[in-house]
Amino acid sequence: MHKKNWTRRAAVAATLGLLAAASATAQQRIIRIIVPFGPGAVQDTIARTFNNELGQVLGASVIVENRAGAGGTIGTAMVAKAPPDGNTLVLAAASHTLAGHLYAKLPYDPIKDFVGVSYLGNSGYAIAAPGNLGVNNLAEYVKLIKSKPGQLNYASAGSGSATHMGMAYFLAKAGGDMQHIPMKSTGDAVNEVLAGRVQGVTSSLIGIMAFKADPRIKILAYTGSQRSKFMPELPTVAEAGVPGYKFDSWIGLLAPAGTPKAEVDRINAAVIKVMADPVVQERFVRLGVEAGTMPSDDFQKLLRADWDQAAVIVKASGARIE
Repeated sequence: MHKKNWTRRAAVAATLGLLAAASATAQQRIIRIIVPFGPGAVQDTIARTFNNELGQVLGASVIVENRAGAGGTIGTAMVAKAPPDGNTLVLAAASHTLAGHLYAKLPYDPIKDFVGVSYLGNSGYAIAAPGNLGVNNLAEYVKLIKSKPGQLNYASAGSGSATHMGMAYFLAKAGGDMQHIPMKSTGDAVNEVLAGRVQGVTSSLIGIMAFKADPRIKILAYTGSQRSKFMPELPTVAEAGVPGYKFDSWIGLLAPAGTPKAEVDRINAAVIKVMADPVVQERFVRLGVEAGTMPSDDFQKLLRADWDQAAVIVKASGARIE
């Protein structure tokens, strides 16, 4: 073959190869993980902990989008109405099932309009107060609240959020009354405590662990049924004087109802592979999340059980959003 012709053919082949690669890149699947809360929330931090690895396993671009507002219901409603093709997921937590009992009108059904795709783990919460409030433990905090009914404030990530319901449930169990100040995110709520503008917050461990040595905030108790392995020195709320109190949160990916079972199982298998990575596991440990996985069918059963527990919490708190 003439050298000139060979060179021309090689150049054409190289060009075609580049075009094919560009076309493949342009057509790469995009999967969106919608976080229905702002930066700093449990869901946001976790979604950004493994989305790149998940994309690599799925051969897709997995991006995280914050769609905050109305206690997480705006972003969640968006996913409920998305095409059931596995390309739009929501990083959900306890607030998902709580919302179904809390809101008088909700544009979706937390159970019927979604399918559980992948369980990711469990995260507990902590009750905290400003460091200058003068309380050293939860018993003193409860005593102070009762001495000033309705005069103290607490912040949350928004009306209907898990941080709102965790505190409302605590006050109901403790027999206290505080005014609720809804913020846009857990980070904002914690900042209000750090600044001394509010007198309490129920924050995820993710949002509070970094401040355990900060004199501006006093972490009083853990909301789980057992002490957290991440802060074993912290007593549970039940241990510290409010018997029967328990509030924690599953964390997982949900897809719109109608998403094909094969697609759900494919994403679930990819998540399980990602979560087996020691690097990802270490990231979850640093966040204070007890990571875990389970088959999608088992996760669906967990959602239904949590739906029933959420009804008990909302009823006890007396909270209602019209």
